Amino acid sequence: YVSTYNVPKLVVLSSAMLYGPSPDNPHFLNEDAPLLGAQVADQIRDLIAKDVDAIVFNPNDPDALNPALEEAKAAGITTVAVDAFTNNADTYNLYNNQVNYAYLGAKWLFEQMGGKGNVYYMRGFAGHPADTDRDEGFKKALAEYPDIKVLPTADGEHTGWDPAKTTELINNWISSGQYDNTQGIWTSGMDSQVVDAIKAAGKEYVPIVGADLGAFVTQLLDETNYPGLKGAAVTNTAAVGGAGVNLALKLLNGEQVQTDSSAPKPNTVLLTPVVAENVTDEGKALLKSWQSVPGLDPNWPLGLQIDGWTSYTPEQAIACE
Repeated sequence: YVSTYNVPKLVVLSSAMLYGPSPDNPHFLNEDAPLLGAQVADQIRDLIAKDVDAIVFNPNDPDALNPALEEAKAAGITTVAVDAFTNNADTYNLYNNQVNYAYLGAKWLFEQMGGKGNVYYMRGFAGHPADTDRDEGFKKALAEYPDIKVLPTADGEHTGWDPAKTTELINNWISSGQYDNTQGIWTSGMDSQVVDAIKAAGKEYVPIVGADLGAFVTQLLDETNYPGLKGAAVTNTAAVGGAGVNLALKLLNGEQVQTDSSAPKPNTVLLTPVVAENVTDEGKALLKSWQSVPGLDPNWPLGLQIDGWTSYTPEQAIACE
């Protein structure tokens, strides 16, 4: 498979390799590749040359890897994309429903704002399939609330899913005075950095949407250190990596795989996101229920297992590197 450094979803993929669904685990190869499409394609070709049976990878672009994936098909290799989709018809996709991910969070945010006001729209990595899908979901919700204005432009700003860049962007937003005319913030998972910057600036919080990352969920439940913080976390499970390994094994074993007929791409397994907020007792209880794994990196999503798709324990997942 192809991994992307220490990305949580792909570290969990390593866990699935070590603690697989059967005692007769196949032999696995692990390679790291950064987000650049050409380098991921080179890693795929390297694995083709090693005569592997299946490749599980995280695509950074829906089309850039197609030539390499066609070469894998010609070599009889099964390919599975996790955490985002490809436009390669022979590759299976397994990922969170990112359109609904963005829609759920945005709808909650717009309701918290009373259906009107300015939203600072902080996106992910430009061109990444998940970012494209989330933009679709965000704008689907936006269409239902005509009195919401998106800032700094209708297409928002890209954080690159980089904590340092996110911190720089929100600090600039605050120092420019634009935060003072902002009634809500939608983030694509770079959330705790935004909260910390607002706190450091001594500003009052506006409603914020983020992902089910440990640090953000902790902030949402900490009324002492973050008084007045209202927010919602949407699930984007790290377990897609482990589920992708399981999917590849099922395909290699000739097992039937149930795909989602509503998905925009063929051969796709879509995972259903859930939103939890800290403004109701029910929402707080759900957030607390996600905090079940001691020692988890605060930048990791809290969901480490998927029923029917993973067989390792959360403890085994966080022990992998």
